Amino acid sequence: MPEDPLGDTLTAALRARAPQCRVLTGAEVTEGHLRDEAAGAPFGRARAVALPQDTSQVSAVVRTCAELGVPIVPRGAGTGLSGGANAVEGCLVLATERMDRVLRVDVDDHTATVQPGVVNDDLKRVCAGHGLWYPPDPASSAWSTIGGNVATNAGGICCVKYGVTRDYVLGLEAVVADGTAVRLGGRTVKGVAGYDLRGLFTGSEGTLGVITEVTLRLRVRRPEPPVTVVGLFDELTAAGRAVAAVAARGLTPAALELVDRHCLQAVDEWKRTGLEPGAAALLLARSDAGGGAAEEEGRALLDCFRGAGATWADVSTDPVEADALFEARRLAYPALARRGPVLTEDVCVPRSRVPEMLERIAGISASRGVAVANIAHAGDGNLHPLIIVPGPDEAALARVHGVFEELMDAALALGGTVTAEHGVGLLKRGGLRRESSAAALALQHAVKRALDPRGLFNPGKVLGPDRPWSPGAAS
Repeated sequence: MPEDPLGDTLTAALRARAPQCRVLTGAEVTEGHLRDEAAGAPFGRARAVALPQDTSQVSAVVRTCAELGVPIVPRGAGTGLSGGANAVEGCLVLATERMDRVLRVDVDDHTATVQPGVVNDDLKRVCAGHGLWYPPDPASSAWSTIGGNVATNAGGICCVKYGVTRDYVLGLEAVVADGTAVRLGGRTVKGVAGYDLRGLFTGSEGTLGVITEVTLRLRVRRPEPPVTVVGLFDELTAAGRAVAAVAARGLTPAALELVDRHCLQAVDEWKRTGLEPGAAALLLARSDAGGGAAEEEGRALLDCFRGAGATWADVSTDPVEADALFEARRLAYPALARRGPVLTEDVCVPRSRVPEMLERIAGISASRGVAVANIAHAGDGNLHPLIIVPGPDEAALARVHGVFEELMDAALALGGTVTAEHGVGLLKRGGLRRESSAAALALQHAVKRALDPRGLFNPGKVLGPDRPWSPGAAS
């Protein structure tokens, strides 16, 4: 930002107060520092990017910004899909990528304490060395960080049985508006002393403070190999009926995922997997109940698939093939994004309404003349329609925006929510207002004002003024 005396003052103060904190300015600040992976979400210019290594450096950065009135946009790995990490004009981007240490693993108490920049899969590998397991597994687990996962309350493939990030956060440390570091929660499995501020920060998308340390609950990993059930369906709604049947029967598989033909074709085109089945949809279920219980659950899942009209369904006898199918599910979004811009939805409906939601997705796609691919954490009703941006012209982009908004409205009409795990960020602020009552929104604004009275943490995100979706940052 040329001729910016405040920026020069900010940079000088940061380097004086936190000399070990790397500070990027000018041409060192690239577009990659300024936005996440939300196609079309607007972003502004940052005065600087700070890359602290510990809590004391974060405190110094926040205190300096508070004194100068500079907005702060916390950032993890930038894998978000709602614009939550996008820079606002004149801000400081506080990136936690250098805070990447696993501080300790307590084998006896089954906990791990980490800095926010630890990558999800890296934590899993460390825990596995102790016979332990950290369950939350967003599709971006190979790149996304624990801090970002906590900030958005990320879910993932196995959350149908094992829950989302909030279910594993025992305690955290955060730097708040005046630069003070506070500890919330602790290391115990139970604790109800005072308001649940730990839970409040989980899912707050960087709007209340900067998370600098997290203590997580771990599980003991079952040694038995899981049982995988695969089903092919000629219609998406038939796959949805299978999901509803699984829920109605009271089954809780470790995973129940849907991948449609468009996604499988894109993955095969990219990775030459040979997995493209020619069916409209593929359902993948996994049982890790152990021993005979897993086999019994597998048979029950198979009955649900066949009863809903699967053209073919069976228990996989090849663990390599089963792992390849789940890997294809993880690769679906990046495979489609390789072809061109994709706007990713994240709606959730009651499991019994999954067939109807899939039908509505198809109807909205047809009426707007915009292709929509589908992947889903189907077992908990969390659907991720992938809206294919058909071209750069304004009319096409308006149709894409119309699909995005209609999908949120369809989910709300079915008793669902506009976001299950990606967060509100920039793109879903209007949807949040449609989902929430005026009284509920007033409570959220009151919390924001109480913890961030000057509105410097990630301003405009989640509760901020609405701005229409823009193609300006489409990738």
